[in-house]
Order: sequence, then structure tokens, then C-alpha cells
Amino acid sequence: MHSPFGDGSLSGDLSLAVVRLGRRLRGRRENRVVSLTQLSAMYTLYQEGPMTPGALAAAERVRPPSMTRVIASLADLGMIKREPHPTDGRQAIVALSEQGLAVIKEELEARKAWLSDRLRELSPDERETLREGVRIFNQILAVPDADAPRSRAV
Repeated sequence: MHSPFGDGSLSGDLSLAVVRLGRRLRGRRENRVVSLTQLSAMYTLYQEGPMTPGALAAAERVRPPSMTRVIASLADLGMIKREPHPTDGRQAIVALSEQGLAVIKEELEARKAWLSDRLRELSPDERETLREGVRIFNQILAVPDADAPRSRAV
């Protein structure tokens, strides 16, 4: 029998649940000035700090020419700033601008508020189960993908 929530396996059901949760969280977006692709790049800069365009492309798992376009559009919007590389004059370092930082913080707060409201609807036991699930997710995510390029901040 086909399950409406996935293929019935843990991996299928979990994958679908994560996709649906991501979609619901993205639906909380208050600032629609930037695309989801741009927002993802900005969030990587928020988490990892300033980095070269190549490192950002690797972290986002896109080709450098694609990231060059994303960086250019974010710079045009005032969301990021480019600075000279401290040791390599051929490269630049990209970082969030104050405006970009404000957008990221607004996005994170909207998502957190929505999810906090949903979590308050659960029982204490259900919330504890989710806490354990978060620990397990982090354990899974701590193992690097064999095919993932390594990113370096600078």
C-alpha cells in the first residue's frame, strides 16, 4: 500500500517530512526582496563568515559562474559587500552587509516564531522526542558527504 507521506520506509518518510518542513518554514518569509537561492548564499555567509566566491560556491554546491551571478545580484541589492582578499590580490572576500544581516535575522526570527508556536502545541513527551531527533539529525549531518566539496572561509 502506498503511503501518502512517503514510500513507507524510514528514509522515504523522513525525507518527505524534511522537505515539507522546509517548505513550511520558507513560507514564513517576510522579506521577499531576495530569492531563496540568494537567501541560501546569505545564510551560508551568516553561518560561516566572510569567504571567497569560490568557497561560497563550494559551500552552496553550485558552479562558480552561478555563484558569481548570485553575488553580483546580492551586491546590487546591498545585501553583501566585497572586500579585497588579504593575501591574494586576484580574489575578493564577500561578506554580509548590515542590510543583509538584518534580512537574515528577520528570516530566522519569522521561522523560529512559527515553529515555536507549533512546538507549544505538542506534549512535553513529544517535544522531548523531537529534541532527541535533533541530536540524531546532527549526528547524521556531522558525517561529511564523500562527494561534497570542502569549503574554506578564506
